[in-house]
Amino acid sequence: MTKTYGVGIVGAGNISAAYLKLAPLFKSLEVRAVADIVPEAAKKRSEEFGVAAQTPDELLKNSEVDVIVNLTIPATHYKVSMDAISAGKHVYSEKPFVLTLEEGLALRKAAHERNLAVGSAPDTFLGGAHQQAREIIDSGKLGRITSGTTHVMSRGMEHWHPNPDFFFQIGAGPILDIGPYYVTDLIHLIGPVRRVTAFANMARTEREVTAAGPYQGTRIKVGTPTTVHGILEFHSGAIVTIGASWDVASHGHHNIELYGTEGTVYVPDPNFFGGDLVITDPAGEKQPVEPWNHPFGIFNQDLDKPNPRANYRTAGLADMMASLENGRPARCGLDVALHAVDIMTSLLKAAESGEVQTLQTTCERPLALGPDDAKALLKA
Repeated sequence: MTKTYGVGIVGAGNISAAYLKLAPLFKSLEVRAVADIVPEAAKKRSEEFGVAAQTPDELLKNSEVDVIVNLTIPATHYKVSMDAISAGKHVYSEKPFVLTLEEGLALRKAAHERNLAVGSAPDTFLGGAHQQAREIIDSGKLGRITSGTTHVMSRGMEHWHPNPDFFFQIGAGPILDIGPYYVTDLIHLIGPVRRVTAFANMARTEREVTAAGPYQGTRIKVGTPTTVHGILEFHSGAIVTIGASWDVASHGHHNIELYGTEGTVYVPDPNFFGGDLVITDPAGEKQPVEPWNHPFGIFNQDLDKPNPRANYRTAGLADMMASLENGRPARCGLDVALHAVDIMTSLLKAAESGEVQTLQTTCERPLALGPDDAKALLKA
């Protein structure tokens, strides 16, 4: 019989609603409390979802909570996670789970000493479309993946986010904020990275907030590169170009394209669990892929809208807790998250120094999550 783990959420902002809505889909999870440094925020979520509202200190002392979900801002991820480990709790963090490799190594050491698990979003690569892309690659149908491209580019957060200042400061920017989705999916699809190089710049030193809200019309200082173009060399020998920018009005690049000796796969946006898959034959003729019957590809969000989506956020947390019982590595585990942070911070270091950066970490590809594996995480 699967154990039910008590979940406590720290950080009652926008993203907490997704975890509170979706955690009940999974058999091993029960959210028991939510905490925030702003008591009113925790109280609002408490009333909305019927869970206890606590202070962060009360949550750490709550004996009914086994795992802390860290949904605070990235700059505080390390401290909040370390406090949870010190309190004897497992930790699952939003991305990026730390902002430096040194912080990640310290968390790993502390967790290992206490025999605790640490995991991190994103878990979107567990979605039906991305797992089907993995199955196609592993089948050998595309031959050996030798190269690829990945692009995540837009006008910038100030056009839709009501308080976008932190996106443009050190510790954020397009690589550390959106990059985790793309980098983690690439690790999942073709393995760990050996070394990187990159160039970076920023289009503006100030940006005007045009999104509706209290900061509309104000200007924010930019403290980190807003365009980064890099190259990843994988241990497999594949080389992949990455372009990440908040300075692009429009572009025509696909999210992820991987080129094999026998064909190409067009992978959908890794910010989401689902999406359309397309492959080609050796001659380059495109062929849409019929979606397979994967539980994390079934539409469950925006069903009344023209473009419904599959959203199974907390799947990575459920998988991590299940891994404690069956002794396998967590698919969104610490080693994968740490390697992703190493890749992203190395890209920024390469851009700043002008030197190729050899990665200090590596990891195994996360285990594939087939339809039966995904079904096993869900309630009947």
